[in-house]
Amino acid sequence: MKVVIDEKIPYLCDALQQMGHNVLALPGDAITHEHIADASALFVRTRTLCNAALLDGSMVRFIGTATIGYDHIDREYCSMAGIEWTNAPGCNANAVLQYVQSVVYSWARDNGVAVDTLTLGIVGVGQIGSRVERWARSVGMRVLLNDPPREERGEEGFSSLVEVAQRCDVITFHPTLSKTGRYASYHLADARFFDSLQRCRLLINASRGPIVDNEALMSALANGKVGSAAIDVWEGEPQLNLSLLQRAYIATPHIAGYSAEGKINATRQVLEAFARFSGYEQALPMAELSSPEESYVEAENEAEALLKIYNPLDDTAQLKATPEKFEWLRNNYKLRREPAAYVYCLKG
Repeated sequence: MKVVIDEKIPYLCDALQQMGHNVLALPGDAITHEHIADASALFVRTRTLCNAALLDGSMVRFIGTATIGYDHIDREYCSMAGIEWTNAPGCNANAVLQYVQSVVYSWARDNGVAVDTLTLGIVGVGQIGSRVERWARSVGMRVLLNDPPREERGEEGFSSLVEVAQRCDVITFHPTLSKTGRYASYHLADARFFDSLQRCRLLINASRGPIVDNEALMSALANGKVGSAAIDVWEGEPQLNLSLLQRAYIATPHIAGYSAEGKINATRQVLEAFARFSGYEQALPMAELSSPEESYVEAENEAEALLKIYNPLDDTAQLKATPEKFEWLRNNYKLRREPAAYVYCLKG
């Protein structure tokens, strides 16, 4: 069958061709109704809006988004139109964990702070937030968790957003984005939230840009309610608030989840769903990752080792120097490897 794909989804084109499909690969934001009118399946990332304007009258009956988030898919329309869709939950959770670890270790080093003296607030405790929690506790941080849906299901151990704002030195956001409903997360961190902060020294957003009101964050940085900010996702991207960009400690082009492992996981997950949909019963022709060229890391401690593997200040320097290249930097990002791909020896 004919399938249309975002050309920046790694490992996907070859796999689909080996499965016998006719593949049209395009930039995600250039996919139009004309391209998909006679296609049976569509594989996208967040830059392709899958709604009636794109899909109505097409032959598409399957959409796979190689991302955790799916707010770019009109699920109600797909249900009415008989279009099956899937995302890739948890695919890059370890990559985002790596990003958060490196941000915290870099900030702690530059500010002379011992990580085990910090209290961390995690807003949204799903696949990513849960990993961040396990790591934070393992290095001696005190942890507060905020996840109203889980708390309402009767799970224990959660704190209110007010408690997080009052008690945490570092706050990191990992909820899904929703603009409506009981658990709407759009501008969850708004001016009121920032005004309520008591001791926030570092705020991290590696979830979705609109979860944090960027104008309100800029004001909070200016008035000292937030000491430092690490921002990977931005309201209105690829157009950025340039003042916030320059003020941020870490500023990256929506690449927190961009590890080679995360990308191959996402491709595998959407291919598995497509294989079930299309009745493909053979083994998936997936590529395997080789070891990094320099896979041995020597360091004084885990923090130094992780920063040798990935230092977000490098990506920050690039984006601050060329903010107009946001999409280019994102689309041409050299996929990093996750810590598990390395062998590292702690000195002494």
